Amino acid sequence: MEEQGSGGNNFIRHYINRDLETGRFDGRVVTRFPPEPNGYLHIGHAKSICLNFGIATDYHGHCNLRFDDTNPEKETPEFVAAIERDVAWLGFQWHDRPLYASDYFEQLYHYALELIEQGKAYVCEQTPEEMRLSRGTLTQAGKASPWRDRSVAENLQLFTEMRQGKFGDGSRVLRARIDMASPNMNMRDPTLYRIRHGVIHHQTGNEWCLYPMYDYTHPISDALEGITHSLCTLEFEDHRPLYDWVLENISLPHHPQQIEFSRLNLQYTVVSKRKLLRLVSEGHVSGWDDPRMPTLAGMRRRGYTAASIRTFCDRIGVTKADNSVEMGVLESSVRDDLNHNAPRRMAVLQPLKVIISNYAADCEELLTAPNHPQRPEMGERVIPFSREIWIDRDDFREERPNKHFKRLVSGGEVRLRNSYIIRCDRVEKSETGEVVTLYCSYDEQTLGRNPADGRKVKGVIHWVSAAHAVAAEVRLYDRLFNRPNPEQVAEGEDFLHSLNPQSLTILESCYLEPELAESEVGVSVQFEREGYFCLDSEQEHGGRPIWNRTVTLRDSWAKIEEQREQ
Repeated sequence: MEEQGSGGNNFIRHYINRDLETGRFDGRVVTRFPPEPNGYLHIGHAKSICLNFGIATDYHGHCNLRFDDTNPEKETPEFVAAIERDVAWLGFQWHDRPLYASDYFEQLYHYALELIEQGKAYVCEQTPEEMRLSRGTLTQAGKASPWRDRSVAENLQLFTEMRQGKFGDGSRVLRARIDMASPNMNMRDPTLYRIRHGVIHHQTGNEWCLYPMYDYTHPISDALEGITHSLCTLEFEDHRPLYDWVLENISLPHHPQQIEFSRLNLQYTVVSKRKLLRLVSEGHVSGWDDPRMPTLAGMRRRGYTAASIRTFCDRIGVTKADNSVEMGVLESSVRDDLNHNAPRRMAVLQPLKVIISNYAADCEELLTAPNHPQRPEMGERVIPFSREIWIDRDDFREERPNKHFKRLVSGGEVRLRNSYIIRCDRVEKSETGEVVTLYCSYDEQTLGRNPADGRKVKGVIHWVSAAHAVAAEVRLYDRLFNRPNPEQVAEGEDFLHSLNPQSLTILESCYLEPELAESEVGVSVQFEREGYFCLDSEQEHGGRPIWNRTVTLRDSWAKIEEQREQ
């Protein structure tokens, strides 16, 4: 059985340990993380980042950040910058400088000439459709291209002219000459180069109109960089014979070992870049960094911490077996980190005005409260108290609905957190019958958790002083999809039919502790009894701050999932 845990033993580490024992690669361990700069990184990439950089660190080697920039039509400097930012945010530092597959375009071209000179590559003029039809099926061998037996001299001439821009897009490709009857479809004379005119590459500009394919570029880039262990997800397992074939047939002596592991399949989300692009381009989310997106930029904006994502990747481990990870595992990792590190603050999300009738209108006092109830080293903060306060509307009922309701009712008492006990004496309603104001009285002898007279009440609610509160907009984010597997939909539907219509709730009139006026963007706090929140980088149109809910205090979806299974 495979051992799990990206931070401990797993089957990849067994391979590396064996190579170190036999002296393969001269005792070196060099890995790489090779993203395509055609979108933002998502949680699936985080698993690969933690694995590649973590292994390099643990074995005193290094890890390269190398952009697979062989498809300039979909790549932008924005994506390059976002990827660098995400890797650094996760806490990892690449070796030397960021590298690009385009750094090796000239070398790749000359290795292609080597293959042609050996009779192992040829220029093919079949159309894309003709190539597709001639490849055959899993049970039927492919048919050779009519251009497969061109002479070496003719192929060299044509390939040179392809680089010079003498042919149009799609008119010719360079193919490897391997085996059209191979049971592995990837070995049936795969394309190595294609022509692309009229695109500006973000690194090479308009220098090239001839671009190499990933399956050709990847092994050579690994070898040129001295990579020892090329860690890929399982979809590349069938590509490994081609990876080895390329390196075995060119004059590069170094031959890295490709090892595959299972990709991350996270419930209630999608990690296909094509699907994520649809969510963005069709306006289902506000952008790549929308806090509901599984992108690292979205998670960072929502308040997920780098430490919690690293913990999550360690918990799910590394195996060869495909699996589906529950969203609750990720959210639990976030809660565990924030529960330990996030300071506590009070915030009223559904405000209801309370006037304390026996407290002087011109009186104010400053109360103290711990920043964290279990971590005294985090210190205390000052909370102003005044005659008018806000409490949460859900913390009041005119009549006690059941014996479990321990909050404020008409004629009842409740403790204000870190403050006094109050009693509800009178309720003021609007013409429509809505409760608009509570008139209460306070007991000045009950300040603190252990009042001298020993009085106790069962209920404790949060509050903020109306005169000192910070007005804010609060956004309650939930899971973007309402099905564990968003792609399990009825015939004729697609994954968008699984979108959760309640994935975002906007509360426009909320009131927060004045301490939160000095908060920094992205720093997480716990709104007591409400969940974990962080200040967003945007501001509401009226200039008010926006706070995003990172995660609830408890897994509210666990019961839903349990009911679904019954």
